[in-house]
Amino acid sequence: MQRVYKSREFWDKASKNYDKTEERFEYIHNKSREKTKMYLKSSDIVLDYGCGTGTSSCEFANQVKEIHAIDISYKMIEIAEKKAAVSKIENVNFIQTDISDKRLKKESFDVILAFNMLHTVSNPQNVLRRIFELLKPKGLFISVTPCLGGKMSFFITIQILLVQILCKIGIIPIPIRRLKSSELDVLLANGNFQAIDTEKFYKGASSYFIAAKKKSA
Repeated sequence: MQRVYKSREFWDKASKNYDKTEERFEYIHNKSREKTKMYLKSSDIVLDYGCGTGTSSCEFANQVKEIHAIDISYKMIEIAEKKAAVSKIENVNFIQTDISDKRLKKESFDVILAFNMLHTVSNPQNVLRRIFELLKPKGLFISVTPCLGGKMSFFITIQILLVQILCKIGIIPIPIRRLKSSELDVLLANGNFQAIDTEKFYKGASSYFIAAKKKSA
């Protein structure tokens, strides 16, 4: 519980400058959103897991029936709600919570999104099991994950080494995994998902896009 509180506090503090710090990865974010739009339908009920400041949820809102966007950071959710209000978006419901929340019902989502999440969770296998549980039969899981165990520029490599040191001494209270795309493939396959589309994006570091269909249990 203490770890959860520290993680929430960390992201609350990060929220103020979050959009600014993400600008350098805008190429990857734009590519990811354009790929994702190919798989969204007007009838879809979507869960945006780890929605941050709501940029993606707001962009996808006019393509789907409704979006339930969750994040553990109250401050992130506050910013996201303001974005939606400014754009007069009414079909996105922002909630400060985690994916384990029992209010999220089994087999209630057509699509679940997890952008830049899987390398920061304490137990990716448990997260995939929960996502499988929440998706409708043949539902889609779409993720984009930095592959910090793959190709990176020298500058990003130094940054990641610094982050890992800060994680080890507790200043950054979240796990940062140096995943490879092959490890993500195995993670999804073991979670009973079938990849239908994958693509690697590179801008200083590699990110891996996966669209995967829930298999029959």
